[in-house]
Amino acid sequence: MNRYFEFAKQGTTLKKESLAGLTTFLSMAYILFVNPLILSDAGMDQGAVFTATALSAAVGTLIMGIIAKYPIALAPGMGLNAFFAYTVVIGLGIPWELALFGVFMSGIIFICITLLGVREKVINAIPAELKYAVAAGIGLFIAFIGLKGAGIVVGDEATLVGLGSITSPLTLLASFGLIVTAILMVKGIHGGIFYGMLITAVTGIIFGLIELPSGIVGAVPSLAPTFGSAFSILGEVEWTTQLTVQLIIVILTFLFVDFFDTAGTLYAVANQAGYVKDNKLPRAGRALLADSSATSIGAILGTSTTTAYIESSAGVAAGGRTGFTSVVTALLFLAAMFFSPLLVVVTETVTAPALIIVGVLMASSLRLIEWNKLEIALPAFLTVVAMPLTYSIATGIAIGFIFYPITMLVKGRGREINPIMYVLFFVFIAYFAFLGE
Repeated sequence: MNRYFEFAKQGTTLKKESLAGLTTFLSMAYILFVNPLILSDAGMDQGAVFTATALSAAVGTLIMGIIAKYPIALAPGMGLNAFFAYTVVIGLGIPWELALFGVFMSGIIFICITLLGVREKVINAIPAELKYAVAAGIGLFIAFIGLKGAGIVVGDEATLVGLGSITSPLTLLASFGLIVTAILMVKGIHGGIFYGMLITAVTGIIFGLIELPSGIVGAVPSLAPTFGSAFSILGEVEWTTQLTVQLIIVILTFLFVDFFDTAGTLYAVANQAGYVKDNKLPRAGRALLADSSATSIGAILGTSTTTAYIESSAGVAAGGRTGFTSVVTALLFLAAMFFSPLLVVVTETVTAPALIIVGVLMASSLRLIEWNKLEIALPAFLTVVAMPLTYSIATGIAIGFIFYPITMLVKGRGREINPIMYVLFFVFIAYFAFLGE
């Protein structure tokens, strides 16, 4: 093991790697409880999604650790699960089983792109400003869902949205959780989001606002309600031109967001670990292959897109330098499957602070946009603001990708636009045309 993972060459030890793996797990363990809650809004079985989340995270992280040898963990991605539930299933009315097929296909396409070595061309085709805007927009969308779940933001007939009842017990609990989680994060405590959820849940139980779990350890929930559903529905769906186009857009959106989210995370964490040399990322193909394989496997099991987690940086900060860090994290995800009874305490009130904080972290990419250049600022802003206001990640992406070529051409910067962007321009025009039918 020492020889395979090259502990000595990387200046690390088995103890350091194990501690780093534990740190990474604690930093992202919240996804085990948040993901089932979000996907349950799409009509999926919470217990099955819990098991699928743990298994897809374990398998993907294990592949990343053993094949790519990176200290990077994977799990169903925040933002992508919200897109899956609220935009695809609830917004477009696509059955969740068919949406899982869309996730599976995006993973297959991602595998092909990786094996063909064309990922650099795709990455370069999308302007950096739109990548930052998409990440930030998803962050605002997730935060909006969190604020809604906390009861801080509610519907209002006069103004569409308004301030909820701040004195409501559950809203007070969510506000308390947000304050606690914010303090932990500002203090730089690894696993701050997870601990914030834990403290909020315990406080809710003490005051009788949350049901006490029947136990801590229990049997692993069955995968039967979701396993293989991505394929079982194909023969039952009444296919129409509009549904076909919608599914293609869904697949491309899953592919787009996961593609660039993974690339950014891989580079950031690998650079932190000291792997990047001369602006090149070694074994990038293997890492991307691990990510895309995990996405397809996760869809078969019954969860939304699996992707690399930026929380892996917590493990690197704790000393993780090799793939063994990921192996430890994967084993902990497998062990976590036996803690399903705790799902009963993870309510919307408990997860709301986590969603808001994750939204803040994702919105940090706004600082990288050139706001002083209107031809860039306008499509970026529309991308960001449209996601929460239309309750659709896909709509935000579509609006931004339509406006970008227009503003750049008017500014006389048409030569800077990659031809692929013009193709996407017409694709999203068609997307809106079909939505309007």
